[in-house]
Amino acid sequence: MKIKKNKPIWLKVRFPIGVKYDKINNLLLKESLNTICKSSDCPNIGTCWKNGVLSFLLLGNICTRSCKFCAIKTGKPKTINVLEPYKIAKTVKKMEMKHVVLTSVNRDDLKDMGIKIWIKTIREIKKISTSTIEALIPDFKGHKKNIALIIKEHPEIISHNLETVPRLTQKVCIQGKYDRSLSILKYIKTKSDIRTKTGLMLGIGETEVEVINTFKDIRKSNIDILTIGQYLPPTLKHYPVKSFITPQKFQDYKNIALDMGFLYVESNPLVRSSYNASKHII
Repeated sequence: MKIKKNKPIWLKVRFPIGVKYDKINNLLLKESLNTICKSSDCPNIGTCWKNGVLSFLLLGNICTRSCKFCAIKTGKPKTINVLEPYKIAKTVKKMEMKHVVLTSVNRDDLKDMGIKIWIKTIREIKKISTSTIEALIPDFKGHKKNIALIIKEHPEIISHNLETVPRLTQKVCIQGKYDRSLSILKYIKTKSDIRTKTGLMLGIGETEVEVINTFKDIRKSNIDILTIGQYLPPTLKHYPVKSFITPQKFQDYKNIALDMGFLYVESNPLVRSSYNASKHII
């Protein structure tokens, strides 16, 4: 029997409401666009949308992988919407977004794993908007050709999340591989001057030593930005939370990471990889 742990007070957030939220939600519904904000049940959706910041989810909202931490549905994805890049670019311009985050579900069912839509979306945004771009990419099964195509489009930031420490990667990511993800981030740095970023979830069962050693791995790969947040299982069927990390401990981890030389560190229980994303390009 799985026991639901009560969230501590620092993890409680208000349900998103307000004119700005409703306006964005209606626009996304009208254009049939997905966001990671809604698909992953992000706790910061109210705050971010109020500030006109959101992260678009490319290639539908059904993933071919079955990560145990993720709220996105797993299954057979629908046919690709070839108009998605144009709709996203139009929405970015209409909202006058200064910074946009693009991410996607894994599309291991596609021969190109969705890279054509990725490239087209970045190009369309740049064509009609002055918005800066963060590309939060999947691992593309480690295919460097796809990574090279993203690099060629030169978004301001390319990010890819390690999610957790090496020992727990296969437990929560299943098809993911820690070393493969790390090699992707290393490759970006060896082939470009683009700012790189990764994120970790805490509270999955990792030890403090493992967290700090993972920081070291990340820093050795010359990754610039690190985000650290509390893992919260979307449902009781997902991987169980093992512990709630205190805000003070998150601050301690932030200080440790900054001392290692990271340019920017977001570390807070409610942090997700896109939280305060516009600040990460400064």
